Amino acid sequence: MFRKGKRVASHHRIRAKGGFSTVVEHMPKKHQHYALWTPERLVKWAEETGGQTALLIERILTSRPHPQQGFRSCLGIMNLGKSYGKERLEAACKRSLALNAIGYVSIQSILKKGLDHQPLPEENYRQAELIIDHENIRGSNYYTDHNTQGVSPCSVIQP
Repeated sequence: MFRKGKRVASHHRIRAKGGFSTVVEHMPKKHQHYALWTPERLVKWAEETGGQTALLIERILTSRPHPQQGFRSCLGIMNLGKSYGKERLEAACKRSLALNAIGYVSIQSILKKGLDHQPLPEENYRQAELIIDHENIRGSNYYTDHNTQGVSPCSVIQP
């Protein structure tokens, strides 16, 4: 690392793709406190809010190549609990996990729009919506029954 043409720091080269080397003393002062945090510490802190919040924080940290890349997002989510309360944050985390909308922006949007107060749709809701009852719709049994009798449902019947 150079400053005004003079070398002020050097790091071992990591040849692996995506390799990182961080020396805490070389980090900006306002970022150095992040070096004290660990993924376990963040998850434990999130458990104080609730299980869904802890699970969300864990998913964010494991979704990144390096857990430290998710620290700011996790800290932001935990700070939303100060503004909206732990109960609302827990409900928002539950909704985001159900919808697979993982991240700070999703949680913030759920809380701003009050979606954490809305009930979650049941898992079978979408499937039930797709089931259509009509006399012209055969269903899966039609194909199973015909195939067991040796008749192909796709064969053309000649008069």
